[in-house]
Amino acid sequence: MQLKDNVSLKSAITAATCSLLGSQANAEEDSNWKFDTALMYYGESERVTAVEGIIAGTKEFNDEHFLNLKFTIDSLTGASATGAVAQPHAQTFSRPSGNGSFDVDAYETPLDDTFKDTRVQFNAQWTQPLSPEYTASTGLHLSKEYDYLSLGLNGSLGRYFNKKNTTVSVGLSYSHDVIEPEGGINKPFAEMLIPPTGDKDTIASDDSKDTFDLLFGLTQVINRRMIMQLNYSISQVNGYMTDPFKVLSVVNSDGYSIRQLYEHRPDERTKQSAYWQTKYHFDTTVLDFSYRYMWDDWEIKSHTFDFRYYIPFYDGYLEPHVRYYMQEAADFYRPFLLDNEPVADFASADYRVGEMDGLTLGIKYGLPLTDGKEFSFRLEFFQQTPTNPGFEEVGALQDVELFESVEAVIAQVSYSF
Repeated sequence: MQLKDNVSLKSAITAATCSLLGSQANAEEDSNWKFDTALMYYGESERVTAVEGIIAGTKEFNDEHFLNLKFTIDSLTGASATGAVAQPHAQTFSRPSGNGSFDVDAYETPLDDTFKDTRVQFNAQWTQPLSPEYTASTGLHLSKEYDYLSLGLNGSLGRYFNKKNTTVSVGLSYSHDVIEPEGGINKPFAEMLIPPTGDKDTIASDDSKDTFDLLFGLTQVINRRMIMQLNYSISQVNGYMTDPFKVLSVVNSDGYSIRQLYEHRPDERTKQSAYWQTKYHFDTTVLDFSYRYMWDDWEIKSHTFDFRYYIPFYDGYLEPHVRYYMQEAADFYRPFLLDNEPVADFASADYRVGEMDGLTLGIKYGLPLTDGKEFSFRLEFFQQTPTNPGFEEVGALQDVELFESVEAVIAQVSYSF
C-alpha cells in the first residue's frame, strides 16, 4: 500500500485509531506495566475493509524513566479506486501485476478488487529526565507489508520553565521506506496494456524514499482549568512517491476513454504544518478542541478542525467527536487527460491528492473499572467528498460520476488494565 504521507486510507485508519485508542496512560507508582488494547474495524461502502488490533504497554523503571512499547497488526481487503474515469459503457482493465484483467460495469467508478494487504508494526519509545529542567525521549519504528517496508528513528528534547507550567520541546525523526510493488515500478505515463501481456513497461523492481521531520512545540498551563499546546512541524520527503497502482484515463473530445496511463508524481515534497490544541475543564465536563493547517510545495493546503467533549454519564462517560477536514488539490492533480493536449511532467487522478472535504461524526462510551482498568467503545461515521477543482467535464463525462463520495463506518473496542 502506497502514499503513506497523503490523505489516504492508511491516514484515515491511523487518525481513527489514535483518537479511539487515546494516549497511553502513565505507569503507576508501583512500576507495574500498564496496558492499552484495542480492536478496530473500518469499512467503506463497497470498497476497503480493515481490521486492526493494537496492544501498547508502559512501564516506569526508575523515577520518571518510562518504556513504551506498541504492537499493531491490521488486515485490509476490498476494492480500491484505480484513478480511471467511469464511462457510459463497460470497461476492461489489467491487474497491477500485468497478469489477468477485470471488468467494470457502465457508469461505475473503476475499482480494483484485488486490494489486499496485511501490515505488522512495532514501536518502542524510551523517555527519561536529564535534569530537573530537561527531559529526553528516543524511539524506533518498524512496519512491514508484503510490498512495503518502513524503518524509522526519532528523538526529542523538552525544557521546563515557570515551575513546569511551560514546556518547550524540539523533536527530530527519520524514516526510510522501501516499496516493491507487484508488477514492478512503472515507467512514468506508461500505457496499461489491455489485454495484459505480463510484459509491462517497468524501470525497476523496487524503489525507496527518505523522510525527515522536525517539530517545535510549546505547551502552556494557562490556569487550573485550561492547558494549551502549539506546534510547528516541517517534513522533507525525497524519493519514490508515485502510487504504482494508479492510472489516468486519456479521453477524446467526446469524453470517451481511449487508453490508460500509469501516473507519475514528483520525487520531492516539503510539508509544513501549524497545530493548536486547547483543553478546558469545566466543573464536570472537558472540552478538547484542535486546529491544524498544512501546506506543501505540491500546492496542497488543508484545514483540520477536531472537537471532543467529555461528559460524565452514570458510572462512566460519553465523548462526542466531530472532525472536519478541507483540502485543496495538488498542482499536478488531473481527474483525466485530454488526448489533444500534451502530458505534463507530473499528473495523478488519485482523489486523495485532489480537492475534497471530510466529515467524521462519532461518540465514545467509557466505563472506568476497579484498579485503574477501563473499558470503552467508539462508533464513528466518516464521509469523504471529492470535488471538481475547476476542470471542464467534456462529452460523455457529464453523464457519469467523476467525484464519487466515500463513506465509512469505524468501530473500536478498547480495554486498559
